[in-house]
Amino acid sequence: MGYLRKGDQLPRVKEVVAALSINPNTVLKAYRSLEEKRLIAARPGLGTYVQAEPETIDIQVLNSLRQRLRAGWLREAREAGLDDDGILALIMVELQDIRGSRADLPGSAEGVA
Repeated sequence: MGYLRKGDQLPRVKEVVAALSINPNTVLKAYRSLEEKRLIAARPGLGTYVQAEPETIDIQVLNSLRQRLRAGWLREAREAGLDDDGILALIMVELQDIRGSRADLPGSAEGVA
């Protein structure tokens, strides 16, 4: 999303766990995945730092998408009676359906050797 730049320090695992109330193993797994992709690097005794900036979508494009989502579909979902959990569940199911039916979509693990 472009929030972090090369050289920025990531929060310590303990801080992420406390802020998000998630399992420490989940955070460690995410950090390991980012290290494997060479996006971050741990510096013993100093912390973990961003070492590469992945390609991101322009912030103006992202803001436009967010505005359209908020003014359209999210408003309709709220009016239909969906709460946050219902909205997230619906989005996740739809993403899974899309990935299952179209292996050529960006972000799909299918069709990748």
